[in-house]
Amino acid sequence: MELLQTALAWFFSFKAYVMLPVVILAIALFARVKLGPALMLALKLGVGFAGIFLVYDAFLGMLKPAVDAIVTTRGLHFPVIDAGWPPLAAITWASWIAPVSIVLVIGLNLLMVFTRMTNTLYIDIWNYWHFAFLGALLLGLSASPVIAFLAVLTIAVFTIKATEWSAPYVKQATGLEGVGVSPFSVAGFLPWAVALDRLFDAIPGIRHIVWDPSRSSGKLAVLGQPMIIGTFLGLFLGVLGNYELRKTLELAVQIAAVMYVLPKCGALIGEAMSEVSDALRARLSARLAGRSMIIAMDTGFLMTHASVMTTGLVLMPISLGLAFLIPGNRVIPAGDLPNLISVMSLSVLIFRGNVFRAVLAGIPIIIAFLLVATDLAPLLTQLGAQSGVAGLADGSAQVTAFTDGGTPIRYWLLKLFLGAGWAWCVLPFALALVWLSWKRHRDLMTNKLTDA
Repeated sequence: MELLQTALAWFFSFKAYVMLPVVILAIALFARVKLGPALMLALKLGVGFAGIFLVYDAFLGMLKPAVDAIVTTRGLHFPVIDAGWPPLAAITWASWIAPVSIVLVIGLNLLMVFTRMTNTLYIDIWNYWHFAFLGALLLGLSASPVIAFLAVLTIAVFTIKATEWSAPYVKQATGLEGVGVSPFSVAGFLPWAVALDRLFDAIPGIRHIVWDPSRSSGKLAVLGQPMIIGTFLGLFLGVLGNYELRKTLELAVQIAAVMYVLPKCGALIGEAMSEVSDALRARLSARLAGRSMIIAMDTGFLMTHASVMTTGLVLMPISLGLAFLIPGNRVIPAGDLPNLISVMSLSVLIFRGNVFRAVLAGIPIIIAFLLVATDLAPLLTQLGAQSGVAGLADGSAQVTAFTDGGTPIRYWLLKLFLGAGWAWCVLPFALALVWLSWKRHRDLMTNKLTDA
């Protein structure tokens, strides 16, 4: 077990843009793509993800000093540090439950495929840590291993199904066939978005409001484009942080540049995934009685969508404003702030590119992120120190992660498996949302067959 844990920790020490091309290369060769084209597809995917990681790192390097300047300038005190996802990954891979969880989830996914419980191949190995992380948290709170593994399997089943249900929205928005959105932190909000989309359709006035940067026209349409919104965000942060004019303008142009480059990286990923998914679907259709398979993929390929980019940018200053206002919050979004683009991406597709609806839906999510991230900070800090995360051993600082650590669905599952009464009271509502999502997916697929 220790040897397996060490080997997996070594494997997952590689960046996603190194791991995923290896997986995609193996899948392409299995799908009988010739070696040369398969290598090129894997390289395109790796380059696309590497570009996104590099741009996100640069984006964080722009945002964090500005956020720190706002806190200092305004004399605010928020003692919990938003360190992003790295401490969470360290906690996960330091736990013995991680290697067992990976083997279990792979076996579970294959079982679900061959018993027709799903058409999804969850190949996004990098994001398996989301499943094991819940188990590690439960073990850290002295839950039994049986409870921890039940929680891991539960969150995995939910995520695999949510990924399957996301595929029609992906096809509608991007044209990609047989690709679903994989990360739990993204796909997990599918039931919430489906329910709110139905609610918005029933509200007079709101149901007629549409803001879709990719379809807007007129003289003011340009103001809704991601580069323009990015420019405004840079000006907003620079003014709040009391930057001098030169630094404010530099920040505005830098964020605009990020909004230009990200879609270019996403286009590479989308191009590679389109060819791989087509080849895999052709290979498996004969083996699986003509069933159309769905490949689970991280959100990088959605960075080409103007509404996805705009929604994330609009929610960033809203997140900062809510952090200052929400009672009980002790964290300022920083390390995970750019992740809002990814977290809200699938919801944007469900809202058919309507940024207005996506922002409305995102506000309660952001409030939940702040409160959950604050509540879990002591536990995450303790487990991070035990895992050897630098700077936590002396207890002088508390860390959390705004989005990945503050995900309300994982928090609810954590409390559910710990036996919290309020979590069990929420269960019927959660099941109702899942049922509504399944029904919407069934209707979408039925319409597709009918239209064909």
